[in-house]
Amino acid sequence: MTAPGEAASGDLMAEVTARVGAAKSSFFLAMRVLPAARRDAMFAIYAFCREVDDIADEPGSLVDKRAGLAQWRCDIDRIYDGGMPPTHLIARALVDPVQRFGLLRQDFYAVIDGMAMDAERDIVAPSAAELDLYCARVASAVGRLSVRVFGEWHARADDVADELGRALQLTNILRDLDEDAERGRLYLPREALTAAGIDISDPATVLANPALSLACNEVLGRARRHFAAAAAAMADCPKSSMRPAAMMFGIYRATLERLARRGWASPRRPVRVPTPIKLWIALRHGFL
Repeated sequence: MTAPGEAASGDLMAEVTARVGAAKSSFFLAMRVLPAARRDAMFAIYAFCREVDDIADEPGSLVDKRAGLAQWRCDIDRIYDGGMPPTHLIARALVDPVQRFGLLRQDFYAVIDGMAMDAERDIVAPSAAELDLYCARVASAVGRLSVRVFGEWHARADDVADELGRALQLTNILRDLDEDAERGRLYLPREALTAAGIDISDPATVLANPALSLACNEVLGRARRHFAAAAAAMADCPKSSMRPAAMMFGIYRATLERLARRGWASPRRPVRVPTPIKLWIALRHGFL
């Protein structure tokens, strides 16, 4: 096992970095300019999230998915309890970040629990409370891990994680409506659909309903409120430690507003923030 403060091996981090880069995510741009130890920690966290997300999303039996997530809980326990080293390559890459930055076991558990929600059944029109719990697990918990790596333990940093995580996840939900529907999933909250007069049946039928915009606009408003709360919390934290979060904020808020301008009627063309705008956001936050 990696000793406290000892960086993960070059070969191990090269593999992790390759996996993160292959995802072609905005996350890669936001994190690659961090100091090496912080960058490697964020890449390991991201790779962990991708691994457990793949268990939930890829074809396979429920038994296999439960076993895969259970193995990850075991590996997280091995990181914290010592003794036997973790089995998974990505878990081994997390050993140093956990020790170096004081990452909390319960936040890794929360991410796994969120992925278990997807693995257990295809989520269709969850209640607002269930959707909020899902966002808290799969996004806000990742935010709490992240702000520790950024070097911030201020109480308001957890508020940034909680609010920004929810804002990012709701943006993803609005962006990926059709992709999720192809998997039999629909994350729009039941209350918003009911208020719009939409009968909740299969996702494809819901997305074809002319009243879909009413439900999506409710989620849009919720996401905007979370972005506003995240901005207020970031203003109370040191700017230097919040730069990666501020960059993700900028990219995702730009995505959300492009979605709002596009609208929700079918056909819904994909929305992405062009690379020049991402670079401008990076420059604005002092990354480049």
